[in-house]
Amino acid sequence: MDRNRKWVPGFGAVLLTLLSHMTSALEVPLDPKVLEGLPQPPTITLQSPKDYIFDPRENIVIHCEAKGKPHPSFSWTRNGTHFDVEKDPKVLMKPGSGTLVIDISGEKAEAYEGTYQCTAHNEHGTAVSNSIVIRQSRSPLWSKERNEAIVVQMGVSLVLQCRPPAGLPPPVIFWMDNNFQRLQLDKRVSQALNGDLYFSNVLPDDTRSDYICYARFPHTQTIQQKQPISVTVLDNSPEGERRPGFMTPLGTTSTKMVLRGETLELECVADGLPTPEISWQKDGGELPSSRMSFYNFKKTLKVSDVNEADGGDYRCTATNNLGTAHHVIKVTVKAAPFWVSAPRNLILAPNETGILTCRVSGEPKPKISWFVNGVSIENAPEDHRRKVDDDTVILSSVQSGSSAVYQCNASNEFGYLMANAFVNVLAEPPRVLTPPNRVYQVITNNPALLHCASFGSPIPIVTWFKDSQTSVKNGDPYVIHENGTLEIHVAQPLNSGKYTCIATNILGIKENHVYLEVKEPTRILKQPEYKVVQRGMSAVFECKVKHDPSLIPAMTWLKDDGELSRDERFEVDVDSLTINDVADEDEGTYTCIMNTTLDQDSASAMLTVVDATPPPAIVYEKPDPPTDLELTDQTERSVQLTWIAGDEHNSPTQKFLIQYEDLLHQPGVWINLTDVAGTSTTAQLNLSPYVYYSFRVLSENRVGYSQPSQPSNQYRTNPAAPDQNPSAVQGIGTQPGNLVISWTSLSGFQANGPSLEYKVQWRQKDVDDHWSSKNVANVSQFVVSGTPTYVPYEIKVQALNDYGSGPEPGIVIGYSGEDLPLSAPDSVQVMVHNSTLAEVHWEPVSFPSVRGKLQGYKVYYQRERSLHETEEDAERKEQVLTFSGNRSEGRLPGLQPYSLYNLTIRVLNNKGEGPPSTSKTFETPEGVPGPPSFLNVVNLSLDSLSLEWGPPMNNNGRLAGYTLKYQPVNTTNDLGPVKIMMFMANETTITMGNLNSSMLYKFHLSAKTIKGSGPIITKEAFTVMDTMPPVGPAFGKVNTSMLEGGAVISWDYFGHHKNVYVEYIVENSKEDWKKELVNGSHWHMIKGLKPGTSYKVRVVARDPADPTVHSTDEVLIAVPAVPSRQVDIATQGWFIGLMCAIALLILVLLIVCFIKRNKGGKYPVKEKEDAHQDPEIQPMKEDDGTFGEYRSMESDTEDHKPLKGSRTPSNGTVRRDESDDSLVDYGEGGDGQFNEDGSFIGQYSGKKEKDTHEGNESSEAPSPVNAMNSFV
Repeated sequence: MDRNRKWVPGFGAVLLTLLSHMTSALEVPLDPKVLEGLPQPPTITLQSPKDYIFDPRENIVIHCEAKGKPHPSFSWTRNGTHFDVEKDPKVLMKPGSGTLVIDISGEKAEAYEGTYQCTAHNEHGTAVSNSIVIRQSRSPLWSKERNEAIVVQMGVSLVLQCRPPAGLPPPVIFWMDNNFQRLQLDKRVSQALNGDLYFSNVLPDDTRSDYICYARFPHTQTIQQKQPISVTVLDNSPEGERRPGFMTPLGTTSTKMVLRGETLELECVADGLPTPEISWQKDGGELPSSRMSFYNFKKTLKVSDVNEADGGDYRCTATNNLGTAHHVIKVTVKAAPFWVSAPRNLILAPNETGILTCRVSGEPKPKISWFVNGVSIENAPEDHRRKVDDDTVILSSVQSGSSAVYQCNASNEFGYLMANAFVNVLAEPPRVLTPPNRVYQVITNNPALLHCASFGSPIPIVTWFKDSQTSVKNGDPYVIHENGTLEIHVAQPLNSGKYTCIATNILGIKENHVYLEVKEPTRILKQPEYKVVQRGMSAVFECKVKHDPSLIPAMTWLKDDGELSRDERFEVDVDSLTINDVADEDEGTYTCIMNTTLDQDSASAMLTVVDATPPPAIVYEKPDPPTDLELTDQTERSVQLTWIAGDEHNSPTQKFLIQYEDLLHQPGVWINLTDVAGTSTTAQLNLSPYVYYSFRVLSENRVGYSQPSQPSNQYRTNPAAPDQNPSAVQGIGTQPGNLVISWTSLSGFQANGPSLEYKVQWRQKDVDDHWSSKNVANVSQFVVSGTPTYVPYEIKVQALNDYGSGPEPGIVIGYSGEDLPLSAPDSVQVMVHNSTLAEVHWEPVSFPSVRGKLQGYKVYYQRERSLHETEEDAERKEQVLTFSGNRSEGRLPGLQPYSLYNLTIRVLNNKGEGPPSTSKTFETPEGVPGPPSFLNVVNLSLDSLSLEWGPPMNNNGRLAGYTLKYQPVNTTNDLGPVKIMMFMANETTITMGNLNSSMLYKFHLSAKTIKGSGPIITKEAFTVMDTMPPVGPAFGKVNTSMLEGGAVISWDYFGHHKNVYVEYIVENSKEDWKKELVNGSHWHMIKGLKPGTSYKVRVVARDPADPTVHSTDEVLIAVPAVPSRQVDIATQGWFIGLMCAIALLILVLLIVCFIKRNKGGKYPVKEKEDAHQDPEIQPMKEDDGTFGEYRSMESDTEDHKPLKGSRTPSNGTVRRDESDDSLVDYGEGGDGQFNEDGSFIGQYSGKKEKDTHEGNESSEAPSPVNAMNSFV
């Protein structure tokens, strides 16, 4: 609580009294049947951000959604006065909502700028939204100026100023040249945060005439350019080397103010020769490495998520080989108001008391104001039951009808916070929400939870009865939780039966019956055994199971943790698996799993496959048992044992195992004592007091152990005090108020004497000096009652008998019982990183409120709905992530894009979870969409087809359109050129014509949002049905003509997409026909024929899917023996020279033509700027620099038309009469974009139209140079 708070006289005592009688906040269940009849004041569920910058080409949408019972009505104020929505025909309020849609088409958008506030009202109160400032985005023109050419000597520093127009929001600045290539930046040449270009020292290579500063305005999707700046670097009198100095900031110190939570940006740009290196440090502290990053070659330091500790002096140092320079930036951190604890809704019963708290922080300290139903609490009707003290409102003995909505407003000079919290006064009799007669089934020795969720006002008290008679009380084996759930820690069959829960408050009583059935566990009685089976034989694995007869079992067999192969050799019976005709691949581990609806059990065994007839081998057997055991050298604590080894049976003895029997404490039980090497037949044995010993020896070789020897004579040792204390001592509280001290008891062998007891000692760590103690016998635990909740205790347990005490025990630290946490995490904040990932931060709870060992925090979150108005909401499913340890943040992966999420956080200890934090909602941004739901090909014909597709199942945002890519595929699966088509979001069909007949086409379709294209759906189709038979003969007439060393064959073919070949063979030859593939053609040239030889030729069509083969008649051709000698004109020198001269002449004419046309038409950006001093404005597609889509014009005689879908902003920022160069005039619909280094990439082609706009005409032929220079 704030120590600086001013208290009115006697108010502290009043507050303490009220707190002692205050009822905890009542949670309203989400059950619609319960909510249906409950009145509820309004609650704002959705509102627009406080600062809303709108695009003047789109409608203004101001969100205001609220819920309540009855459903609230809505009203608005603008600039502090009532805004009559019905009187403005351009303003529409959505039905059942307060959301405003303002149509600004044909209107001045500035008329709707202002501060808006929404009010939601019903008979139980009034809720108000934040004040929403509506401003129009602006991209003003660059002021007209002429830049003087800059001439400098080599080595001096230089600054090229950008000074972009002040847009809303501010523009993004970058420098490029006339070829749309980003200027190369390095530690010598860099761009400052204000957009200016700094040269620490200039070089002759810096000489150029096209330093151009560009400003990109994201909201209006435009780019403007500054007039080019010309820089000439002379080297006739170069500047010498010099020490570093700072170009920005100036002087030795400067100041910087940053708000908490924002990103701190510090910049130091230095000049000097050689180029200085920049380094950073924080005076009197360290830079926050986890939130710090360097940019611009370490000239810029950015610190994200600034907090108060980031204030101080930051020193940047510039260094070269001549010296250093320092600049100190004094950073001050201020803070807009932020929540420490926002007010929460209260649901109170009549005569109960509640408290609203509005705890905020900020720098300077925020001022807190309270409102009731939107009216300042000072001006609200006086209520003697209401007391206000700064950030707290106390409501005493509330009455029915006093429901209201309270608003808390916290503000300082950097911003404000406003929250609504309703106080709903309800008087409701109890209701039990758990369905009646529910049957719970659990397995014996497992916990059982019987639920009794209830609702009522006042909060009902829940009691339980078993079999309608026996009252169930807290304590073993039952625990009744605060929410009414009855827990049985270890359920037994006797716990089965009927349970009745009764919910009671002053307004009534309600009961509900549930049933508990405790089932027998499933157990495998006979497990499968290890098998060694010869190849070709059968293997049988048995798996006999016992289970509760009321549960339906299901047996499953696995091999090597995978499913059994579908092989008829495997026979699965009720309780066995038989493998017939065993093969090598059957070797492995086989597991039987018996599942019921409640539990399962499993067992495994290995199968080893061996050869059917293994080669003969030496027979190895287990050794014979040792004989003639004898005890010598007998003392109180030791004895020597000797023996004679038995026959080894071809396998040397590896060791001897010595066992003993304690005839006093465990008669008939043989226990391993020690072992010795197989070469020894003597052992010195250490003994314990108060034991009646008898010894025996076993031999072991690689085959196994021998039978035991005959026992030795008995040897008794005398009693003594214990040599050791109990092990595994621990102290754990099982419930609040107790400490269970447990240990592992000593065996009779370890007792060393009769009358074994344990001295249990305990005391509270760092609190008690005196040890409490208790002697107990024949138990392994002791319960200390009346302990505080979860505090450390020092514990000791010592063994003692009739002959004395054991050694001094060590101290063990244990903790008393835990209880459920009291507090919920505060200051829950959500940072959305991208469309599928968010990061949640919270203020950890205080350790005392955990009331146990902190296990971590659980984040419960669920998707409330999609932000897309037309998208149906899927079923809400709550997800839970647990973050172990004392965490204050965590990441939420796998979110669905463009969705509204709700989350709460609970702290977790070993006892359970604490109360939930305040519910926090957040939105995920748009992402790429899913694939189109389907893509079908219909209406196939010889040269056309139609495509139909469906929108994606998940838009993940606002659907912007579709991209279709298609290409032909020939018979050798080679892909043809790709063609691309773009479609609007409402287009779902296209008919494509002018396709090749008998051709396979591959289509790729993807949907896109503003974030990009989603996955592709692919479809293939032929232009004709591949089952279409040819009509009439497949081939027509075949014609031939002869060439030197070859022949040309032509034919008519009427078939469909078959593989067509020209086959030929020497006449009267018995060799195979030679064939050449000629798909898609009706003629073919056969080369390489032997002169003076006759050939038979035919054309054949085959299809792998059709056994029918079509062929022409065989045609006989004769290759001339002596070809005519003709001169190839293409190889003559005079012809080649003539062609070169003609080509050169044409090139010269083209260049002259382009130059002449440029003088009257489109011209490069640099020439235009020199002529008009007016930079152009270009539409952009994305903030990342990608240009929008444009289509080529259809005619040279049409007038220029504006880009499809565009609208000129009302503020006149885009004026086509001033600048007529535009990307609209060029291209075939191809996309142009800036790549990562800023250079422009794309394809440009098509016709140039005659442009007539507002009386200005231009007639000009297209020019590639103009097309390139019109892009900026």
